[in-house]
Amino acid sequence: MRIRISHQTTFSYAPPARSVIQNIRLTPCSFDSQYVSRWRVNVDLDGVLRHGEDSLGNVVHAFTYHKAVERFTIAAIGEVETTDAVGLVRGAVEPLQLPMFLRASPLAQANAKLRELVADTVAESSDTLDKLHRLMKAVHDGVKCDPEAPLAQGGASEAMAIGRAAPADVAHIFVAAARSLEIPARLVTGYVAPEDGESASDMDVWAEAFAPGLGWIAFDAVRDLCANDRYVRVAVGFDFASAQPFRATHSGIGVETVETTLIVQNRPAQGQSQSQRMG
Repeated sequence: MRIRISHQTTFSYAPPARSVIQNIRLTPCSFDSQYVSRWRVNVDLDGVLRHGEDSLGNVVHAFTYHKAVERFTIAAIGEVETTDAVGLVRGAVEPLQLPMFLRASPLAQANAKLRELVADTVAESSDTLDKLHRLMKAVHDGVKCDPEAPLAQGGASEAMAIGRAAPADVAHIFVAAARSLEIPARLVTGYVAPEDGESASDMDVWAEAFAPGLGWIAFDAVRDLCANDRYVRVAVGFDFASAQPFRATHSGIGVETVETTLIVQNRPAQGQSQSQRMG
């Protein structure tokens, strides 16, 4: 599938900020089932934009502007070709060892309620892949996802307690649950090409977990499916804090306002299919 993406985010400050420092994770990488044919990141200010890579292997652009600024826009535009690998992520850069993804992170910690959900879900299974599919189904059915909800400050534990979760919180719950089973897991940010008649409003968030003999597999507990050729993988993190598309600091006492315009268009290739279950 050929997926075209135009993602523009405008930051406004009132009163103007005295300076801005922004870390940008908006650039996908190529791997076996994802080929980035063209991509660029632009900022409409004459500041310094440096290209680099973080410790997780994500492409990061560091933008700095040391003058007064009232408003600026970051644009990521490009085209990615994808194939349906039924969730398998192979050929991606992996700078960290698996045990790093077993550690609890601030937004992906398992509380008693989550551990109870895990125990009930996988009690009759001994196979890692089966456990992960059961877990995805349990999180999808048991956690109410509200796309308009703000990210829970307390992460997975808070979302489980209040019974209402933003999409990133759903991914945090899955990640925390998998780690509680001693299965390496991480959070992913990216884009999902819409079905006919739908429209994308923001970046998507899902999870990846490691199954022995198979490798990393992408699980989307919001939709209850493994990632297919509609998914464009951009960044991974221990939780949303280390995978978020923007991480900014600005000097001044003003209020920051963020506006996003996102267009994701897909063009299915003949013979490609979509699958909801790995294996």
